[in-house]
Amino acid sequence: MDKAIAIAGNIGSGKSSLVAFLSRKYGIKPFYEPNDENPYMPSFYEDMQRWAFHSQIYFLSNKFRLHREFDRANGVVALDRTIFEDAEIFATALHDMGGMDDRDFATYWNFYQTILETIRPPDLLIYVKCSMRTLRRRIKQRGREMEQDIPLSYLKRLDGLYENWIANYTLSDVLVVDTEKLDYDQDLIYQLDLMERIEAIL
Repeated sequence: MDKAIAIAGNIGSGKSSLVAFLSRKYGIKPFYEPNDENPYMPSFYEDMQRWAFHSQIYFLSNKFRLHREFDRANGVVALDRTIFEDAEIFATALHDMGGMDDRDFATYWNFYQTILETIRPPDLLIYVKCSMRTLRRRIKQRGREMEQDIPLSYLKRLDGLYENWIANYTLSDVLVVDTEKLDYDQDLIYQLDLMERIEAIL
């Protein structure tokens, strides 16, 4: 039976770890977000307002391609971060902060709405969340260079957008998972509780 699970959450919340856990436990095919392929990112960090639209369109088109692969895959599959987050969290935050002007954001948003008409929502959306302190610790530990100087204010802005988005999300079943004490490998009780909650929905 074909089933699609999408994992959503802030930077450092444990999305990739959950996808890896589900892949090991159930033989699920994982789809991971490419983190280092956007050729606009160096220019974006040098001049945000000039390159914000270009970088976000690149992310959106890449995520569209990934969603199409995700939609066509057989069996049970899991996606690390959704196209919804690209638009409704990250591009929205950039627009709110003045990094993308109204004209560019309107063009971006119209493209996003067109994409939504062509992809199917996941059967289950798992929203992973944890404290700001834990987010920052995990970001530091994993050592991705472009993430090391992310301001706390930006992470908090993203967190607020995530909470608002998930509260209004209606495209599929939603499971909220607290990853504050994330231990998919050693904590058997945590594993069993998570698996029972997922299996109850799917």
